[in-house]
Amino acid sequence: MTTASLRADNRRISPVFLGIAAVTAVAGWAVWTDFAANAGIAVFLFVTGAWIVSLCLHEYAHARSALHSGDISIGAKGYLTLNPLKYTHALLSIVLPVIFMIMGGIGLPGGAVFIERHRIRGRWRHSLISAAGPLTNVLFALVCTAPFWLGALDGVPAGFRYALGFLALLQVTAAILNFLPVPGLDGYGVLEPWLSHKIRRQVEPLAPFGLLLVFIVLFIPEVNAAFFDAIDAILSALGVRDVDSYCGQNLFRFWTDRNEYFCGPVG
Repeated sequence: MTTASLRADNRRISPVFLGIAAVTAVAGWAVWTDFAANAGIAVFLFVTGAWIVSLCLHEYAHARSALHSGDISIGAKGYLTLNPLKYTHALLSIVLPVIFMIMGGIGLPGGAVFIERHRIRGRWRHSLISAAGPLTNVLFALVCTAPFWLGALDGVPAGFRYALGFLALLQVTAAILNFLPVPGLDGYGVLEPWLSHKIRRQVEPLAPFGLLLVFIVLFIPEVNAAFFDAIDAILSALGVRDVDSYCGQNLFRFWTDRNEYFCGPVG
């Protein structure tokens, strides 16, 4: 196989990703048309598929910006194929975020692609690589909420609107958590190039525990309330009502009792 064909294979979209996208599209169609016998199952598949797609795009954004910043090893690692099985920590990148989404309805930041930072020159490039991932979540949130803030909800089925509301909540929480300046998260990666070598060495041991520390802090009632108040404020500014994200999560968790009266009949 020639070098050119190898490079093409390294950048060809993975069948795994295409399969996930296809399931998402079919489930979205089932939600929109009310085709599924159980609307909750269709919403579950649609939101889960879309969430995994967003995780893949998040990691792709890191990888693509690293490639253009000087890390030419990215392609050979398979990061440009959008295949979640190629990530350094598939468990952290895909499985845990999906589990947290199912259990708690929160957008957990994913794992990481391995970037050879020594190949990259310039602090701005290092910061951009770290920011690229959560900025993808921001863009995804804007796409999900576009019908809300554009006032284009006429004709949109209730189940689909609720699913978009819940998906938007996941993207907003993922973006906020990722942008926190905590070691191990992308927000710290944005700041790290601008810190002194001494400070970086002092906080480096905290990186493996950064996300865990964040969730411990979120268990503090006052912090938890402030965090979700901020999320609600952002969603409200984007036109997403509490009822949209709440009912979307209710539909998503189809295995639990749902308050149909509060959300209105779906299906």
